[in-house]
Amino acid sequence: MRTPLTLALLQCAPAPLDVAGNLQRLDQAAQQAAAAGAQVLVCPEMFISGYAIGAAAVQQLAQPADGAWAQAVAAIAQRHHIAVVYGYPEQDASGAVFNAAQWISAQGQRCLSYRKTYLFGDLDSNQFAAGAPSAATFMLQGWTIGLLICYDVEFPEATRRLALAGADLIVVPTANMPAYDFVAQALVPVRAYENQMYVAYANYMGAEGDVHYGGLSLLAAPDGQAVAQADRQPTLLIATLDDARLSTARAANRHVRDAAALPPHTL
Repeated sequence: MRTPLTLALLQCAPAPLDVAGNLQRLDQAAQQAAAAGAQVLVCPEMFISGYAIGAAAVQQLAQPADGAWAQAVAAIAQRHHIAVVYGYPEQDASGAVFNAAQWISAQGQRCLSYRKTYLFGDLDSNQFAAGAPSAATFMLQGWTIGLLICYDVEFPEATRRLALAGADLIVVPTANMPAYDFVAQALVPVRAYENQMYVAYANYMGAEGDVHYGGLSLLAAPDGQAVAQADRQPTLLIATLDDARLSTARAANRHVRDAAALPPHTL
């Protein structure tokens, strides 16, 4: 049985290279989100380190998935009794660095890790290795949940993989620019509709050097409507997933069921 799940999407300006400051901001946002009744706090892409920081800084700062940052976020999650989804540069045992996101539970446990699969132009490819396509999920309060990062959601294969794996919600830490407002305004709601799922899209606003971000964070419902959407200002967007809305959308539309009925194929 899915019980209502309330998310808090943190829309803020990036603070590149200020790891200590970003962890402090995360602590404050977690406290505010928990006080507002949220069970999950979702941060933008590469929140801990900043996103457009260059390959040298990415290599210097990158940590393993269970490193000191994960432990610091786990302490924040436990202190405020709220799950946290955050982005960071992850280094694997071979030394490769990925644009990664991780879900830490309110009990401080690592529930799901994800590496960005589709790299956005030179900004990503100059800094990161590409992660392998993934349909990994886990369950919280009866909801089956997956992760993507920013540009990934623009590829229908990525969301459909998770839909066929049973996802009810995809959480998407993001660093998107005003030139691509269409993604938040139209594409994310379409992804939610065509897969009969919720999609939570948490973006930066403001600037990071020469890179400007467009805000418009939102929770899109499985009927293609926005449950809540931010403007371009700093905000903590609070929105709740409702099982009845999900069930109604899945009864009305058969996209995922019809896709699942096709002969096996590779997405």
